[in-house]
Amino acid sequence: MERANGTTFSRFILLGFSGRPHLETVLFVVILITYLLSFLGNSTIILLSTLECRLHTPMYFFLSNLSFMDLCLTTCTAPQTLVNFKGKDKTITYGGCVTQLFIALGLGGVECILLSVMAYDRYAAVCRPLHYMVIMHPQLCLQLVATAWLTGFGTSVVQTALTMTLPLCGRNQVDHFFCEVPVMLKLACTNTSINEAEVLAVSVFFLVVPLSLILVSYGHITRAVLMIKSAQGRRKAFGTCSSHVLVVIIFFGTLISMYLEPPSSYSQDMNKSMALFYTLVTPLLNPLIYTLRNKEVKGALKRLVGRTIASRKS
Repeated sequence: MERANGTTFSRFILLGFSGRPHLETVLFVVILITYLLSFLGNSTIILLSTLECRLHTPMYFFLSNLSFMDLCLTTCTAPQTLVNFKGKDKTITYGGCVTQLFIALGLGGVECILLSVMAYDRYAAVCRPLHYMVIMHPQLCLQLVATAWLTGFGTSVVQTALTMTLPLCGRNQVDHFFCEVPVMLKLACTNTSINEAEVLAVSVFFLVVPLSLILVSYGHITRAVLMIKSAQGRRKAFGTCSSHVLVVIIFFGTLISMYLEPPSSYSQDMNKSMALFYTLVTPLLNPLIYTLRNKEVKGALKRLVGRTIASRKS
């Protein structure tokens, strides 16, 4: 809640693409379809990982967590965006903005750490196959996932508090389609250099450090795979990692462009487009990549559909 010149406001105005109403109409349809497909795809991954005994492995435990995070991220931003694009009321409550900021920041941090954990899992599977189940035992998997969630949301509490307690001096027009730290900092009527330094430090911690660990893991994986004599063995080893590598490239590439590039590198419309890609397209691509490129998931999906059809006939 912000007080300025004796007046009080409890809502923010999300400008989005309000200067281009025709674009908002098109985006409404695109976002709605993308959200529904993303919801369906990630729900399917979670369902398969839970019901299919053959997928009760560390890799699919981590993948189901990734899908759950993608579900939460899209649900955090897409419904509000759809409401704002469709109607004349383009506002969000103060509490809604805080909640949106907190969840988006937390999930982003969790996913960065989880992708590095999945890279370590692939390292153990390829480089230490005989000791894989000993290394990646269930207790360790739970501890790694819990650490990712606690670290992501613990940092989000601090970031959200530092951002939302800045004096705004009556400014409540957010030049975006959801509440995001860099945009909220622009509303502040005070020096935000400390906040900007904090954003940079957090970005380095959640982007550069996990990405470095992923690169180290895949460096070891590449060396181990190249030592395999048979071409079929090399293809199989690379095949177990290809889906994860593709997700890492898309996810980290988008976030690095958003948070580590100089603010003047892109126009605000470009920043909004990249944010749309990160919050909507990436969660849709993840289940598609893991489903289309993974024989185990496709096989589990066929078995589940087959059992469903058979049960209905009987």
